[in-house]
Parts: sequence; C-alpha cells; structure tokens
Amino acid sequence: MRNRSNSGVRLDYYQRLVNKTILKHQNPVTGLFPASETNNHAWVRDNVYSIMAVWGLALAYRKTADLDEDRAKSFELEQSVVKLMRGLLRCMMMQVNKLEKFKYSQNKTDALHAKYCSLTGKTVVGDTQWGHLQIDATSLYLLMLAQITASGLQIVYTLDEVSFVQNLVFYIESAYRTPDYGIWERGDKTNHGYPELNSSSIGMAKAALEAINELDLFGSRGGPHSVVHVLPDEAQQCQAILHSMLPRESNSKEIDAALLSILSFPAFAVDDTRIIEETKNMIKEKLQGKYGCARFLRDGHWTAKEDRNSDIVPQGYEPWELQVFEHIECQWPMFFAYLLLDAAFFNNKEEVQLYSKLMDTVIIKSEEGIPYVPEMYVVPNEKVELEN
Repeated sequence: MRNRSNSGVRLDYYQRLVNKTILKHQNPVTGLFPASETNNHAWVRDNVYSIMAVWGLALAYRKTADLDEDRAKSFELEQSVVKLMRGLLRCMMMQVNKLEKFKYSQNKTDALHAKYCSLTGKTVVGDTQWGHLQIDATSLYLLMLAQITASGLQIVYTLDEVSFVQNLVFYIESAYRTPDYGIWERGDKTNHGYPELNSSSIGMAKAALEAINELDLFGSRGGPHSVVHVLPDEAQQCQAILHSMLPRESNSKEIDAALLSILSFPAFAVDDTRIIEETKNMIKEKLQGKYGCARFLRDGHWTAKEDRNSDIVPQGYEPWELQVFEHIECQWPMFFAYLLLDAAFFNNKEEVQLYSKLMDTVIIKSEEGIPYVPEMYVVPNEKVELEN
C-alpha cells in the first residue's frame, strides 16, 4: 500500500472540488464556461477568474508531486487551463476587425465583446445591446496570459496569435484616458449606460502591461518575433492617474469593492502603501456587512426596489432617486474571499482567521457536502423598512 503525504491527500480533496464545481461545466469544444446550466453566455472576466483556481491547483500538484499519478493530475489540470485560455483567445480573434477599428475610433461600439457563446464561441448580443467596453476584463485576460505563460504553459501557438496579443496590449494601454463600463458593466451609478474612467480598470490594465512587457509568448523556445512590447510611458500614465483617483472608483462611485482586485490579488497594481490602506479601510467601513460587501454605495442591483422592466439594460435613475437603495444594497460574499487572500498574502494572521470565519458563515453546502459561495445576499422586500 502506497503512502500519501498530507499535502497530497489535501490536494486530492481540492481536485475533487474543482472537478465537481468548475471543470464539469467546461465545454468540450470551446473550452469555455457558461454562466449557468440555463445560460450559455460565457463572460471573459468570469471565465478567467474560474480558471485561476484550476491553474493554482495545477501548480500545487507540480510543486509537491511525489508520484506519477500526481504529475498526471497536474498535467490534466494544466491542459484544461490551456483549453480555456485558447478558447477565449479564439473568441477575441474572431473580432480582430473590431480591435483594429477601435484603435482609431475609440468608439464604445467598436469594443471587443464582453461575453461569447460557450457552445460556439460566437457573439451573443449586439454591439449596442451590452456595455462591452470593459478594459478590466481584457486586462485580466492579458495579466493571466502573462503569468500562466511564465509558469511554463504555452497558450499562444503562432506568430499570428502573437500579433493579436500585441494588439490587445495596444487596446488596453490607454486605459488611463478611456472611459469604460467597468467591472459591473453598467457604467455610471445611475445605470444610464454612461462610460466613465474606473480605477479598477486602470489598475488592472497597469498590472497587465507590467506583467506582459518583454514576455516571450513562446516561452524558452521563442525568439525576438514572439516577444510582446509595452511602451513604458503607458504603464506610468496608468499609475499616475490611478494614484490620483483612489480611493474613488470613478466620478459617480465614491468607493467600490471591486478595488480589492487591484489593491491585492490578482493585480497588486497600487505601489503606495498609504493609498492601499486608506482605500481598504474605506471599503471595510462603508461597504462591508455581515454577509459580504456591497459593490458600491446606493447600488440598486437586485434590490427589492430596483426597476427591472428591461431584461437587457436595467431602468436608469436620476441621481436623487438612488437614495431609495441606501442601506439595502445586496451583499456579495466573494469579497470576503478577496479580503481573506489579501490577509494571507500580507501574513496578517488575525484577519485570516476573521475572514475565514466570516466565509464559513455565508457558505452553503450541497447534499454531497460541497461548499458553495452564493453570488449575493438580498434584503427581502418585507425587511426593507427595518434596514432603513
């Protein structure tokens, strides 16, 4: 009977979780993850975040593998990562004409689409039917492409693909002066669909530009033609504007929990520790609740008071109408995960324990005992007055 190390047994547990919660949903043809079993739309941002867990587990197996079986598991996980990243690359390459056009027009209708069909890789909504211009999503893809490639996996196969990735760099490098719809896809806080400069988008672009600069996309087998280049001024411009905006997310959002993604994992885009602490403390003070963090102040999304007459673009509001959402914003448990990771990276043991306990209180277990984190917790209509 073979002996298994404690770390190997633990990794096997995580592998079962990953297979049952993530990889079982990966499309065998495109490699993409659908939004749900009833919605085949595959968001670029969501797909990249989903595959991070798979890539991280593959690296853990690679580091601790003491048996051929463990090395095989690592390779299987790595191939799933490659399949997803190449699936997204293929989706975006089918819009190469839009990418070229956007470089000159800077028009939001020429932006790369934010989501694709998980079955075919084709677009699912029109250019004007969604807030497609989301610099943070494309930047997140490039950031992870750089890190995954640096870890030894090959995502990019040909020089045509290298040229396209270089074009993606051009697409995001002016994030510091490109208003977009942001991580929440709705633009300004009033939901009228007005793009604005978003700190979370600028920060993610800055991180991606720094990560991919001078990276050989063919790894150790590449040459001068497979290296990606970034103008150093562009990353510095992003940093300057980012530092001047924080702790604000945008003109309409005083603070936003999405900033956690650039203060710490995965972007680590802010260099000034004073700004990091100020922004983090403001998020905890203004947005953190019992079940997670609100996305931003007076966020009406999915609240009992939101007008959802439209299935595509929620009804817009006048600025004074947003007051009705005060104190009843939905709370998103995933931000506890961001704060937990932040505490772990900075070796803050007290906060690791705190947010581990908070995560335990919001997790829901299936009949099989698999832990799931709900998307959000909502104040029911009958409790709205109590919150106010």
